[in-house]
Amino acid sequence: MNTASLVNFQQLLDNTSFGILLVATLLYWVSVAFRRLPLVHELGSAAATIAALTTAGLLGARWLETGHFPISNFYESLFFLCWCVLAVHLAAEQFSRQRLVGAFTMPVALGLAAFASLVLPESMQEGGGLVPALKSNWLMMHVSVIVLSYAALMVGSLVAIAYLVVTRGQEALELRGSSVGTGSFQRAESSGMATLAIAQPLNFLEQAPLPIADAPALRRSSLAETLDNVSYRLIGLGFPLLTVGIIAGAVWANEAWGSYWSWDPKETWSLITWFIYAAYLHARLTQSWQGKRPAILAAVGFVAVWVTYLGVNFLAQGLHSYGWLS
Repeated sequence: MNTASLVNFQQLLDNTSFGILLVATLLYWVSVAFRRLPLVHELGSAAATIAALTTAGLLGARWLETGHFPISNFYESLFFLCWCVLAVHLAAEQFSRQRLVGAFTMPVALGLAAFASLVLPESMQEGGGLVPALKSNWLMMHVSVIVLSYAALMVGSLVAIAYLVVTRGQEALELRGSSVGTGSFQRAESSGMATLAIAQPLNFLEQAPLPIADAPALRRSSLAETLDNVSYRLIGLGFPLLTVGIIAGAVWANEAWGSYWSWDPKETWSLITWFIYAAYLHARLTQSWQGKRPAILAAVGFVAVWVTYLGVNFLAQGLHSYGWLS
């Protein structure tokens, strides 16, 4: 396949990925709004999987065209992050079995694809050779790990935001931590004659029948527990990846620029993001924080990731100028 054919194939996959992500987002929203339509959720998951495959095909075609791993400019970085978000989303959905996850993660993937396809000028979408500073084996190591960490932290934070939505107005909900910060929900609800204590929702269902009036409360409690655990695990995955990516970037910076750290805007914000998620994990592991407090901290981290990845590209031009927007 020649270069022109590869470019046309990329444009086709670009448009296809955007269209499928739009459909997937709508399907997930419909599945949440109409819970009695399980087939809609399955269609949403299928659409997300197809979008991941088409995005991977786009990146593969760009790799063949340019001869290097497709993360050398902002367009490639956006689609690589989109693919990572989709991959982490599918893994989280498989683990949690909750349709609510996609309702929060699909709009982010759609936004990344839309920004790359519709906002970036054509000059920034074109593939090409590497600039001298990027001709290093550290390119794949540093950028790919950093972007993957962003995806894990984003999805983990979005699941935490979903937790906040599920538990809004539920002041009686209390989380009592375990040694790893993923303990069970314990909630007491008084209903005149008796008090219902829910410590282990699934086990409780096996032990005694639940009054119909309390079934929605049990479902919400079980859903909240699942979201809290998934969020914690994803952030626990993304944080070490972010750490490794920052260290790899420092080593590469020393080779390229003669300094491990230059307080470049992206470097500074990556450090701020690192401290936010370090505080999140510290609070969960040592202070037994669970529920709303760490979820709020994760939501702050979500904003910090976006500022690190995208915001500094509008605010200032630094050493990471290959992705700067004028």
